[in-house]
Amino acid sequence: MTDDAYDTVAGRGRAAFEVQGSEFVGHAKPVETVAAAEDFVDAVREEYADATHNVPAYRVRADPLREYASDDGEPTGSAGKPMLNVLAQRELENVAVVVTRYYGGTNLGVGGLARSYSKAVKDAVDDAGVVAERPHERVRAVVDYDDSGTVRGIVESAGVEFDAEYGERVVVDARVPVADAPELRDRLRSATSGRVDLDVD
Repeated sequence: MTDDAYDTVAGRGRAAFEVQGSEFVGHAKPVETVAAAEDFVDAVREEYADATHNVPAYRVRADPLREYASDDGEPTGSAGKPMLNVLAQRELENVAVVVTRYYGGTNLGVGGLARSYSKAVKDAVDDAGVVAERPHERVRAVVDYDDSGTVRGIVESAGVEFDAEYGERVVVDARVPVADAPELRDRLRSATSGRVDLDVD
């Protein structure tokens, strides 16, 4: 995986509208793995279990990029593919979308469906907002209490998200841009004279 920045959605997004009696609800969410994308799809299906269709699509950064879409019972090519096309055209990655449809009694035809499903994704993405993101990895540092202040100070100065657990030893879990991780590990090693255990579970 490269360290290039990529565009994704900033958070959860939702949009709803009606077309000839059918209600469409678009949902979008940032995800970092295929498993997280599948969990989101399952959660929406559960929440909208009474809907006629819950159509999923996602694009997840992996090696290679994983793309997935299903029509969930709609005519072939009328739902999932148009949704995936919206994500691809906007070059969004690490994003999962689901469009929920409540059938309103009027057949919209393949063209009408494709337009409606595409619009639901566009609107949900617009609602969420788009941000540039960089690939991150986890840096875990385990130290004795004597070194915990030093380690915490370095991680704080790096300006990254982290959690600290205080047990027999102190465990600091940081989410660090891939490009910055080697330098952070080097700083932690040199500041603790090598006493830090890195990336151990």
